[in-house]
Amino acid sequence: MAWVNGHFWANNKSEQHMNPQRILFATMPFDGHFSPLTNLAVHLSQLGHDVRWFVGGHYGQKVTQLGLHHYPYVKTRTVNQENLDQLFPERATIKGAIARIRFDLGQIFLLRVPEQIDDLRAIYDEWPFDLIVQDLGFVGGTFLRELLPVKVVGVGVVPLTESDDWVPPTSLGMKPQSGRVGRLVSRLLNYLVQDVMLKPANDLHNELRAQYGLRPVPGFIFDATVRQADLYLQSGVPGFEFPRKRISPNVRFIGPMLPYSRANRQPFEQAIKTLAYKRVVLVTQGTVERNVEKIIVPTLEAYKKDPDTLVIVTTGGSGTLALRKRYPQANFIIEDFIDFNAVMPYVSVYVTNGGYGGVMLALQHKLPIVAAGVHEGKNEIAARIGYCQVGVDLRTETPTPDQIRRAVATILGDETYRRQVRRLSDEFGRYNPNQLAEQYINELLAQSVGEPVAALS
Repeated sequence: MAWVNGHFWANNKSEQHMNPQRILFATMPFDGHFSPLTNLAVHLSQLGHDVRWFVGGHYGQKVTQLGLHHYPYVKTRTVNQENLDQLFPERATIKGAIARIRFDLGQIFLLRVPEQIDDLRAIYDEWPFDLIVQDLGFVGGTFLRELLPVKVVGVGVVPLTESDDWVPPTSLGMKPQSGRVGRLVSRLLNYLVQDVMLKPANDLHNELRAQYGLRPVPGFIFDATVRQADLYLQSGVPGFEFPRKRISPNVRFIGPMLPYSRANRQPFEQAIKTLAYKRVVLVTQGTVERNVEKIIVPTLEAYKKDPDTLVIVTTGGSGTLALRKRYPQANFIIEDFIDFNAVMPYVSVYVTNGGYGGVMLALQHKLPIVAAGVHEGKNEIAARIGYCQVGVDLRTETPTPDQIRRAVATILGDETYRRQVRRLSDEFGRYNPNQLAEQYINELLAQSVGEPVAALS
């Protein structure tokens, strides 16, 4: 038994089973929004539920590969990092993190809501689903919850975005400060960011609600995406979160939500090579970031004359052949993709731009982290890495070779990082994400439509 989210939970399979339900997954067409939900979708389908998925772009093919029915975007515009600069060239000229967030909230997320509602209503007319499971960026479902007799489960695919008096506002990538003065600073920053700098996004949210005859909701848009859901499943564990004064009663931490993968994993083919080196550094900048000069090249530069360090690079398919030609050193392995579960047991330090899934996987493998990420919420993940002392937050997305080399040396020279990583790894091990999600969704479906979320046990 484990004490999780305020009550005991056994890590064996739940004795309670849901009656078959029609469950629609609805996600933004970003890998970080789509992939973390795939494991849960397959799990629910295997339990006998009719699980289908609404998503745009090439993710439709991924849905069908999971064996699920795919509903494509029809009226909803597919906007993601693959076409963002082409659709909105003015975005590249925006200076400042807050200004970019304000633009993205409007153009990528909020202005898609009417389109999402049209598509979701059309799906409901054909297939009246009981439940929507949506990532935190898909806002249309929380509107539909008030327009149709359906329930909504939100999924936090990044650290908890709900505001709190003890925590600096989401988007700044700041660590909380202790004491009365520190908390006063956090409250002031929350006011400035939420009620002043991002007020246009809050206003747009309520303008859209008014179009459907819905009452305005007070406060911050990030709070609404959490609190308006009937149930909010937060990927991660409390130990990888800042201390908070309160958390909304509909929020449940369920452990690391990672992409679905079939059991036939291949071993790391060059495992023997790792044994010849004093240290092994794994570096990635995800599948979306195409500029290898940001993290990959500085890491290779840092160790190109170091015969004691093996650097393993996963490029995500960006410039792999060119990098191999540019860096032919024997202590470099450069591949498009490598199964992280296979390679991480051989690694000393993980260097990353801060993708949430990769970070949680590294922590499960007791692997300390060097984080170099700023945009798309990665600064919030990096801040938690630094705060929890499981790695070094470089507070930049363009580190120098010297910064990377010194950060790796700092981690390997201080047992604190290993100790804290082991602690978090143990906490991750006490959570079974699919079984916890199954239990909480079961509890939700046992309620009548419209029953307050606070009634969740």
